[in-house]
Amino acid sequence: MPVAKPPPVAAKPPATPPVAPAVQQAIQLDQLPPVPVPHSRHPPIDHSGRKEIGRASYYARHFDGRRMADGHRFNPRANVAASKTLPIGTTAKVIDLETGKSAIVSVEDRGPHVDGRVLDVSPAVAENLNMKKNGTAEVVVKPIIVPQPDGGVKLGAGAAETPPWDEPGQQ
Repeated sequence: MPVAKPPPVAAKPPATPPVAPAVQQAIQLDQLPPVPVPHSRHPPIDHSGRKEIGRASYYARHFDGRRMADGHRFNPRANVAASKTLPIGTTAKVIDLETGKSAIVSVEDRGPHVDGRVLDVSPAVAENLNMKKNGTAEVVVKPIIVPQPDGGVKLGAGAAETPPWDEPGQQ
């Protein structure tokens, strides 16, 4: 008498990993409207992680080698930026709204010191964003990792689409 084979077992669909609360918060931040950047010389530092929209410019050649707010010397080939409102040490995704090109930057300086601008980027980033010809570009700045006053870090709106464990560079 032949041995009966057990019925086939249906394969279980792969389990989707749960979304961490910090990532859920980043997704919610990304859905909020942009933070209005005050038109003052020294606006408050924004630790919220919300995105900003405004004009970006890039550092002039005479800033090469000068000290930045974080103590490092400015390197025009580095993916760095200056912000009036983002904490020093913030990692952010900068997206040119006209071209859709983007770059990941580290906020290491204060500025820009021109009304109506939200970010100064290094010449290397300006080249990646294709904004060197015009000198400025309308951008959205999405913080990915935001240092907090207590020494911790928070995921920002940019972490919803750019996980913080990705390699920095052009997206």
